[in-house]
Amino acid sequence: MNFMIKLQKLLEQSRSVDFLAPLLLRIFLAPILIIAGYGKLTALEDTAYYFGEYLGMPAPMLMATLAGATEFFGGIAILIGLATRWFAIPLMFTMIVAAGTAHWENGWHALPETTLTVPWEWRMDKIEGAVERRDKAREILKEHSDYDWITEEGSITVLKNGIEFAATYFLMLLVLFFYGAGRYASVDYWLAEKFCRRKDGQR
Repeated sequence: MNFMIKLQKLLEQSRSVDFLAPLLLRIFLAPILIIAGYGKLTALEDTAYYFGEYLGMPAPMLMATLAGATEFFGGIAILIGLATRWFAIPLMFTMIVAAGTAHWENGWHALPETTLTVPWEWRMDKIEGAVERRDKAREILKEHSDYDWITEEGSITVLKNGIEFAATYFLMLLVLFFYGAGRYASVDYWLAEKFCRRKDGQR
């Protein structure tokens, strides 16, 4: 028991660097959001066309502008840790809209996984169809091209485009919403130090 207590105390000491978790989460997620938003904003007409014609969204130009701006500026804010919890809210909403409009009908997995990574895939027919087409594409490429050269940097697959990525980003944003940007390496922390904790007499 004493040994376990010592181990637990040692484990608790790791909390002294707990700021690394939200920092690395922000560094991982922010570029994805920034690039996605930048792509939408620099191709607004194409994005609006896709939103309107393929997704059936109302006011597609407005929706494209809002989605692009939310991802681009929200991504920058999350990267530097500014108003992180506030920006997480519209970004989570954007992920929900993306999952519901662009990805839901394709099920969970982004790729056609024959061995499921999760048990709740609801579009097994999409997986079976994608696997069939992937195998056919590989067959054609092997017959009519240098297949070894084509697959030298990665195998051929088919994008199933389920909600997997949108759901993953939503969960990452949810963590940032509840826990914030973290200590030390965020603008939020230093603003709180200057204007909130000092005012309340807390250190």
